[in-house]
Amino acid sequence: MPAPPSACRTASSWCCSDCCRWRSAISAWRCGGGRGRHGGRCGIEVTALDALLRWLDLAGIAVFAASGALVASRKRMDAVGFILIAAVTGFGGGTLRDLLLGRTPPFWLRDPTWLAVASSVAVAVFFTAHRIESRFRALLWADAVGLALFAVLGAEIALLAGARPWAAVLLGVVTATFGGVARDVICNEIPLLLRKEIYALAALAGAAVYVLLRVEGVWRDPALLAGMAVAFGIRAVAIRRGWSLPAYRPRLGRDYPDR
Repeated sequence: MPAPPSACRTASSWCCSDCCRWRSAISAWRCGGGRGRHGGRCGIEVTALDALLRWLDLAGIAVFAASGALVASRKRMDAVGFILIAAVTGFGGGTLRDLLLGRTPPFWLRDPTWLAVASSVAVAVFFTAHRIESRFRALLWADAVGLALFAVLGAEIALLAGARPWAAVLLGVVTATFGGVARDVICNEIPLLLRKEIYALAALAGAAVYVLLRVEGVWRDPALLAGMAVAFGIRAVAIRRGWSLPAYRPRLGRDYPDR
């Protein structure tokens, strides 16, 4: 992986170094369309892919929030419960990642757009849950896109923060899956991560492909697309064909002595 130069050309509207290209996604997602936390220009090139990823990131938050709100509907929670579970599902993974990397406050406290999206989705599901349930399979496909996106973006953010490649892969998985784990724990259900669904494995594969390509010097945009394609492809095949990981089956008639 190329070491970032000591000074990048952040004053101009373009940047020729690989470092600045690599950083442009974070500027696009977390700087609010090219503006810094205090309203100044970030000064880093925003590519067409960055703009697309910004919208996909918002869509991923919306899908994860919707899945959390649907769980809240099955638990017959009130509107506050819907918003809480939706926010936990949408932000849980990214929040834990930011805290582990020392990036405080977490991303959704730096930009109110994320909280507004999750809350709006939760309120919408509160009034339409009975209709969305009948289209749950479509939500599974949207969730697969969000899983692939968050796994790769989580790994990229970890690399930008200075994490080692193996840690970046794990933090990519955390970003994509921990929100669902927190949701299931709060709602007293077995987390999806611990069931036989091929879910975390897809996130792990996508994050690993992205990090490996970046370590080998592949440019950011192709690496992002390749990682997302691998994660989505694995999850899509699992949904389409009903594949799952082997689960433990207890043997009948086995007695365990009391201790």
